[in-house]
Amino acid sequence: MSEGLFGIHGAALEVRAQRMAVLGSNIANAGTPGYKARDIDFGAALQARLAGNDTDSAASRATVYRIPTMASLDGNTVEMGTEQAAFAENAVAYTATLGFLSGRVDTIKRSLRGE
Repeated sequence: MSEGLFGIHGAALEVRAQRMAVLGSNIANAGTPGYKARDIDFGAALQARLAGNDTDSAASRATVYRIPTMASLDGNTVEMGTEQAAFAENAVAYTATLGFLSGRVDTIKRSLRGE
C-alpha cells in the first residue's frame, strides 16, 4: 500500500540511507590500511528494490568497489575528496526525497481533514 501512496520515493529513501551508511563507513576508514572504498550504484539498487528485493539485498547486489585515482601505498582506496563529495550529493538527494514524502503526507492529511 505504501508504494501506491508514495510511489518510488519510499524505496529511494531506503536506498539513499543505505548509501549514506556505506559512504560514511568509507570516510570513517580513511586511515585503515588495506580498506577498500565501496559505493552503491543507486539506480541498480533502486531497480532491485522496486523488483521486490528487501533493501539490504538490493543494496548488497548494487555495491561496487571504487577504483582510486591515486593509489595509496598502504592499499587504502579511500579518497576523502571523492567520498565527501559523494556523501554531500547523497545527503542533498536524501533531503529532497524526504521533502517529496513529507509533501505527500501533508496532502493526504489535508484530504482526510476535508480541506
